[in-house]
Amino acid sequence: MKLVIAEKPSVAMALASVLGARTRKDGYVEGNGYIVSWCVGHLVGLCDASEYDEKYKKWRYEDLPIVPECWRHKVLDGTKKQYGILKKLMRDSNVDEVICATDAGREGELIFRLVYEQAGCKKPMKRLWISSMEEQAIKDGFASLKDGSCYDSLYQSALCRAKADWLVGINASRLFSVLYNQNLKVGRVQTPTLAMIVDRNQKIKEFTKEKYYMAHIKFDDMDAVTEHFQKKEDADKVAADCRERMCEVEKDDVKEKTVRPPKLYDLTTLQREANRMFGYTAQQTLDAVQEMYEQKLVTYPRTDSQYLTDEMGE
Repeated sequence: MKLVIAEKPSVAMALASVLGARTRKDGYVEGNGYIVSWCVGHLVGLCDASEYDEKYKKWRYEDLPIVPECWRHKVLDGTKKQYGILKKLMRDSNVDEVICATDAGREGELIFRLVYEQAGCKKPMKRLWISSMEEQAIKDGFASLKDGSCYDSLYQSALCRAKADWLVGINASRLFSVLYNQNLKVGRVQTPTLAMIVDRNQKIKEFTKEKYYMAHIKFDDMDAVTEHFQKKEDADKVAADCRERMCEVEKDDVKEKTVRPPKLYDLTTLQREANRMFGYTAQQTLDAVQEMYEQKLVTYPRTDSQYLTDEMGE
């Protein structure tokens, strides 16, 4: 039997349908030589500082920085049941191969690998790498599975990101909370982003209007304009020099240009457009397009690519 682990139940059901696994069990689907199960987002995460040492339960300046010598992971409280199901399936003697079918990206890789490592699984691992939920794309993906080790660097990258978040979040939050005697949350991404917003808002608040002057020459629909003048006299002088005088158009060029069609949407561009046109938040757009992906209406949304591969053309 081959155990296929997807990132979400809806994706798992789509894969199971193509693979011919149709017998529903508690937390998985079985049939045709496959067991298809799923994670529910992250099932395993990094331990909190207090789980390394009791003294870290109290936030103190003297204990900083906190840098674990050996990183520990734990099963998250809200998803223990599904983790238990996956662990049991991974250790099932009937299962001889595990296929990672989480989302084709860094975070998807991390979600699967942490479960695989935490469960102590040593069985051969393959990787399904697809960016479309079309039936043919799924079939092609399973026909060209790669060895899981090909994605070790991607996993290490995701692990590095998670550790960086932990180190900055734990240490900086404790530092500033102790220094300012209030609970302050500092994050690797959220704090610099918040700083950009605050900085921009401050510039808007401090903006002062500056008066300037321009001279115009108008004729029918034509309007020739000078640059900005700080003094009204300078604009008046240009206007006076032109008054009662003739001007002649020496050259009139008409050029035809070809403009390429816009590229396809990546997630960020789509979120920006949806906000401008419909007032959607970034999360609302992501939720909508994720649902569309699972219904096979769009390709994998969590990417910055604006291109489709040749096989996706149709």
